Amino acid sequence: MSHPLRLGIAGLGTVGVGVIKIVMQHGDLLRARSGRDMTITAVSARSKSKDRGVDLSSFAWEDDPVALATRDDVDVYVELMGGEDGPALASVKAALNAGKHVVTANKAMLAIHGQELAELAESKGVNLRFEAAVAGGIPIIKSLTESLAGNKITRVMGVMNGTCNYILTRMETAGLPYDEVFEEANQLGYLEADPNLDVGGIDAAHKLVLLSSIAYGTQVDFASAQLQGIQRISIVDIKHAAEMGYRIKLLGVSQMTDAGLMQTMRPCLVPALSPLGLLEGGTNMVIVEGDSVGQVVLRGAGAGEGPTASAVFGDVMDIARGINIPVFGIPALQLAKSTPADSSGESAYYMRLNLKDQPGAMASASSALADAGISIDKMTQHSSDDNVARVLIVTHPTTGETASNAAQAIENTGVLELPPVVLKIETV
Repeated sequence: MSHPLRLGIAGLGTVGVGVIKIVMQHGDLLRARSGRDMTITAVSARSKSKDRGVDLSSFAWEDDPVALATRDDVDVYVELMGGEDGPALASVKAALNAGKHVVTANKAMLAIHGQELAELAESKGVNLRFEAAVAGGIPIIKSLTESLAGNKITRVMGVMNGTCNYILTRMETAGLPYDEVFEEANQLGYLEADPNLDVGGIDAAHKLVLLSSIAYGTQVDFASAQLQGIQRISIVDIKHAAEMGYRIKLLGVSQMTDAGLMQTMRPCLVPALSPLGLLEGGTNMVIVEGDSVGQVVLRGAGAGEGPTASAVFGDVMDIARGINIPVFGIPALQLAKSTPADSSGESAYYMRLNLKDQPGAMASASSALADAGISIDKMTQHSSDDNVARVLIVTHPTTGETASNAAQAIENTGVLELPPVVLKIETV
């Protein structure tokens, strides 16, 4: 049997503790499956004295994660600190330069620096693995790089932020407004320290661009992803979507079109009885469409100690078995620079217009839609207590650009009390 695979873990939050528990509880199973013993030699975190519910006394302690990453008795550096730069980036670079394998759950770092880190890892002949960075316990990275490698991927979509899915489903089931459910989620500890990472779609978009790189053989390009958060979704939108047979989800979609690579993370209407429509609470789902396999649906826990630690260990086990594949599925130097695209074709759109209580408001809005070339499929109007007319519209199929231009034209007329809400109706 080979010598033990020695892990150094930086970051001892819930996921880091979960990784330690797997090593402690499943040593015999890991040995049987990989042919090697697993051991943790050293750890690092902000506080050495904090009680984490596991015994750390047998591990060396390093205050500096860079020192941990370069220790002679560490074969695999496990980075679980987070952050797109700072200590996380410095320590990962140090580990790769020292010829160490790296396993990370850091989607922000990879979304911004993925190309640079992939080139470095491959030049050193070591692994840089990140299954835990996308959709928690769902093995989507391995599925794309290995199981679906014989397919031309045509579309990737999914719900990849459990906090947003919790907020939207809780609003629907409890009939509560966004602000109230947001505060509830915050009290439950579901939100990031910067809540906009969740509700603004940033966290989920980090994940989407990593999947896009693998799916289409392109360099990671977070800057071109189009983001729209869930902050402006109201209970009115959710109820009206339900009446039409839809549910609202923060949906990531990437697709290679004739115009280039489209990457969007935004609230969409999806059929209520589709796999995405039936998704509840904090669960994640990723759907991949390939030319040979058709549609594959992967569903599971998107976060948490056990699921994310499970994903970390999937990568560790591959390293123990001697598996080494390019970081994004094909060699980093062969990844193409993509051309950003705005749309993948025409779709129906849902619009909510909060019109001022003044003569001609509806006529002005209708005229702006007509001038933009948008025809209306369905329209309903509801009066509110604050003398605002809520007009809910479903358009005939149009492009995203046309829908956005029409919404801006309506806003420019001055007849709206609030900015318009425009949501794509996505086919699943």
